[in-house]
Amino acid sequence: MEPEKNSLSEEIQITTPTSPENKLPDSKLKAKLKLSIWEIVKFVILTLVIVVPIRTFIAQPFIVHGGSMENTFFENEYLIVDELSYFLRLPVRGEVIIFRYPKNPSIFFIKRIVGLPGETLAIKNNRILIKQADDIWQALNEPYAKGKTFSDISDITLKDQEYFVVGDNRELSYDSRAWGPVKLDLIRGRAWLRLLPFARINYLPGASENN
Repeated sequence: MEPEKNSLSEEIQITTPTSPENKLPDSKLKAKLKLSIWEIVKFVILTLVIVVPIRTFIAQPFIVHGGSMENTFFENEYLIVDELSYFLRLPVRGEVIIFRYPKNPSIFFIKRIVGLPGETLAIKNNRILIKQADDIWQALNEPYAKGKTFSDISDITLKDQEYFVVGDNRELSYDSRAWGPVKLDLIRGRAWLRLLPFARINYLPGASENN
């Protein structure tokens, strides 16, 4: 006697078994989702903790606009501004700084420091002169300067925390010769690194020994 064959429904149950062991339980799925969200939150927090202080107190990007600093800096060059150094020391002569324009602090300028607080300076025959302690005038050595200044300027004595700044391209620069000195609290930092263009990458671009 032949054994009775399984019905179609029984064959289906046999040939297509369910496999609940391969299905992720809801509790584990929720735990995995929570872990992923927490990882994202930690990444965002870490980014804020690291990037925000750096951007606020240490370094800022700056793009050069205009030709007032040629041939030291050209249009659209990308710089990193060192904002930390001037918390530790005062700016010195010859440094290229980024600062807020005194007449409109929402605008940033890039110029070079030529006069320091307490100094008396003048511009004669296209030379910047600094008055020494013995009342002798000494001309600055400015190998970076391009072009002539606007006109002679009589003696200017800088007050405490005031800096006289000019562009290297004297004929195209709108600077302290036109609107006066810059206060220390308007200075954001010094040109620390030139990143673009790649062919001109360098550290402390425009650095001068004239200080």
